[in-house]
Formats: sequence, C-alpha cells, structure tokens
Amino acid sequence: MITNPASEQPAAVGRPPAAQAAVRVAGLRKHFGGVVALGSVELTIEQGEFFTLLGPSGSGKTTLLRLIAGFEQPDAGQIELGGRDVTRLPPYARNVNTVFQDYALFPHMTVAANIEYALRVRRMPKPQRREKAGRALDMVRLTGLGERKPSQLSGGQRQRVALARAIVNEPQVLLLDEPLGALDLKLRQEMQTELQRVQREVGITFVYVTHDQEEALSMSDRIAVLNQGHIEQVGPPMEVYERPRTEFVAGFIGISNLIERAGSQITVRPEKIRLLAGDEQPADGAVVETGQIRDVVYVGVLTRYVIALDAGGELVVARQNDEAPALAPGLRGTRVRIAWRADQAFTVTRGSEPGPGHRDPGRHHEDLSPGHDER
Repeated sequence: MITNPASEQPAAVGRPPAAQAAVRVAGLRKHFGGVVALGSVELTIEQGEFFTLLGPSGSGKTTLLRLIAGFEQPDAGQIELGGRDVTRLPPYARNVNTVFQDYALFPHMTVAANIEYALRVRRMPKPQRREKAGRALDMVRLTGLGERKPSQLSGGQRQRVALARAIVNEPQVLLLDEPLGALDLKLRQEMQTELQRVQREVGITFVYVTHDQEEALSMSDRIAVLNQGHIEQVGPPMEVYERPRTEFVAGFIGISNLIERAGSQITVRPEKIRLLAGDEQPADGAVVETGQIRDVVYVGVLTRYVIALDAGGELVVARQNDEAPALAPGLRGTRVRIAWRADQAFTVTRGSEPGPGHRDPGRHHEDLSPGHDER
C-alpha cells in the first residue's frame, strides 16, 4: 500500500509530531544577478495539504519550488521538511520527488520500468518493485499498460506515468511544476480531478505550481499568490477569491473589478452585481450605481456586461443565461442601474505593479474572451 511517509519521520527534538509542518521556509531569498527572484519569503505548508503556488511568469513560484527541491541554493533563509533543516542538503538527500511538465520519461523503457527505476536504484528486490509499480499503475488508472513504451501513450497517460513514478517512492512531499501545462483543456480538467483523487488516497503533501487561476481554485486546500518574488496572500481558495487583500490579487484572480470610491480602491466580483431591470427596487442597504452599457460579451452559460459608471470607472457584471440573452447591438449604450450588497465589496491594498506576464490592470475589461473565467 502506498501511504504518507510523514508519520514515519522521527520527531524533531522538543516538537510533537502534530506540530511539524510538511514544509516551512523562513526568510528565504534568492537573486539571479541583479534580479530578485524571491525576497524574504515566509511560508508554512501543513502535512497532507494540496498547496498551490500561483502567480504570473516571473513571480518566483518555480524558483521557490526549485529551492524546496534542492535544485537551487538560497542566498539566505532556511528550508525545513518535516521539522528537519534541509537548506544545504542536495536533492537526493531530501525526501521529495518532482513531477515536471515535460514528463521526463525514459523513452527506451517500458511504463513499468520507468516507474520501477528509482526503486531499482535503491536496490529494492525485483518482486517487491513489480508489486509497488503495479499498485501505482492501478492508482493512476493505467492497469495493464505496464509493458507499453511512453511513445505508445497519450499525453494524459504519460503524465499519469510520471505521477505514478513519483508517488511509488512514497516521498514526504511531492512537488509538481505546472505538470498539466502541455495538455489540452478537456484533458487538463480530467487530470485535475485525477490529481485530487490520488492526493487524497495517498495523503502525501502536494506542492503544486501553476499560473492557471481556475486550476488553483478548483484543486487546492490553500493557495499562495506570488508576485515579483513576494507572497501577496495565502488562504483557502474561497477566501483568496472572495476576499482579495491586495490590488494585485483582485486583478490576477478572476476579472479585476476595481473602482475608486471615497479615496479607497474597492473590488466586487462580477457575479455579485445585479443588473436591475426597469423599475426593479434594489435590496435594502444595497449599493446602487448608474451607468451605461459599453459592451456585451456572450460566452455560453453567461453574458458579461461592461458598465461605464457615471461616478467613474467600469465594472463587469456577469449574468447567467437562464433565458436567451438580448443581442449585443441592441444593448450597447443603454442606461442601466446596478446594485450589490455592501458586504460583497472589499477595500484592497494598493500593491506592487503586476509582474511579467500579468495583464495591465488598466486594461482589465479588455480581455473578456470566453476562456477567461470569473473565478
């Protein structure tokens, strides 16, 4: 049986096992030349968590993962795995495995031989290797495919082999560096479900790197949002989405509905705003603003309305298509009222500018293509 090895790790002196985090980094800094990749990062990941490092390109998420893995050495700070200081240990001396986006399978070996490889290096007897590899194949639902070569598998199947090879070693922490990035949308969504299922079954701590907000929200127990080498916010998916603490988090996750009122920046998510019909009265205590429909974007299950507000700024309103929506040409320029509950809007801290790869918050209503989710 493949189990979480964390319970077998010796307790650090003076600390009960329950108090040991799977991963703890303190004051972690990393520079590449004059570029600050990570700046004094503090982070604790608990045992058995599915924890996601989310951010745009250049935010420092992959650098942090590589530091935990031991592929890079920090300029300052400390890394602990299960209460053990591993800051200066090489990768092979850390009880972690890494799953990469490019699979890194041996093309000349069978699927079973790929999965068994690390066990063979550890000189595990052949019968035991075969048994563990077979269980790993069953877990990732590739039963009976052990004798195939990687070239005979689909992209999703190859990624499952890479996952099986990683978990068969029963690492304390499994690091996943954008493992689904090369898959098409449908297959990526299927693999998200599979990763969650496997993580729950084995109980191993997963540290997952992605720039995909939907992926992070749908899979994670907690998310750390990174920007320019710093952590902007850590919390459960619902908290990070519903209550963003900074301008960057509000803009990076979902549609950036940011407006300035009374000297403060506030954010309210598109699905929380009601487009009032005719003489419809808003709920008691609701915030009401007037404006003009600037654009309408139909995306199947919902329609997005971009509202230019009379008080300044723009908001996007998302409305489910319970009935056939009105055609866009007939709505552009229409005067409307919108409303939201006061407790659905939050003041956000003005943060740093978005890192490389993040869209300019000044253009946050321009990218309203069907692939951009409200979440």
